[in-house]
Amino acid sequence: MDQRKPLDIIAIGLMVGICTIWAMQQIGLKATESYASSVFQIGIRSGLAAACVYTLTAFRQKRPLLSGGTALLGALAGLLFAFEFLLIGKALEYSTASHVVVFLYTAPVFAALGLHLKLSTERLSALQWGGIFVAVIGIAYAFLTPGPDQSGTPAAASMLLGDTLALLAAVLWGATTVLIRTTRLSELYATHVLFYQLAITAIILITIAAFTGQAGIIPSAPLFWNLAFQSVIVAFASFLCWFWMLTRYKATQLGVFSFLTPLIGVILGYFLLGDALTTGFLIGSAGVLIGIIIVSASPWIERSLRTYRTNRKDQEVTT
Repeated sequence: MDQRKPLDIIAIGLMVGICTIWAMQQIGLKATESYASSVFQIGIRSGLAAACVYTLTAFRQKRPLLSGGTALLGALAGLLFAFEFLLIGKALEYSTASHVVVFLYTAPVFAALGLHLKLSTERLSALQWGGIFVAVIGIAYAFLTPGPDQSGTPAAASMLLGDTLALLAAVLWGATTVLIRTTRLSELYATHVLFYQLAITAIILITIAAFTGQAGIIPSAPLFWNLAFQSVIVAFASFLCWFWMLTRYKATQLGVFSFLTPLIGVILGYFLLGDALTTGFLIGSAGVLIGIIIVSASPWIERSLRTYRTNRKDQEVTT
């Protein structure tokens, strides 16, 4: 029997904090890209966070395996994770943080499609297919309606490229979810899976940055504060808090609540970075968020509808 609790005031407060932290990671990378490339920053933060996670597992005497079949699966998850963040880093070079955070958080749609194909227990319902349709329409609308002053310009082409890279990153995030859910990785401690992802990401992205001339750093206080924030708060503390909450609270409710992240990201991008928000992007983003919430919250929605219909029938019988 599932002992996980509905969200309480503590969980809601933690989720607001986590979503704000996750939204800030794109803002921080975009704001400091003139001091170091986003790809290099993500590589550094992943390495530092991996060291933190490994230290924690060693303290608990539950170190992750570094050889064998499980480690190979972990390495594969790490490869997907690494290239997801490589695409995020490149997307931020061409598009705004607001756009990237919205398109990145379409990942649950791709995860749902992959799980539908791989697990009989994860078949999509009619309501979920409807949510996917709404999300796809939202994505298309946001892609195909540039601002009135941008249509056909190099800026519009650059934005479209960045948005496409962010969407591809979401596909890889969804693929990572499917891999973890359908293999032995689902039986591991969350810290072990996180370590594999962070360690492989650090190795790959730092190597790519070194070979592509992106490994330079202009020392500055904003850069070092951002790296500390990204490493300790985002990639280490927030993910551990998220995994802990998944063991205590209902996953569906947590998943729906996590979609505060793109909303907060758009707001922060507008106020902190001056990101332009066109009407087309806002309408498309609303469609994306509504569609994803329908996909993720469909079990709760369907249960609520059944309860409502049952109560209506009971009322009709009593009257």
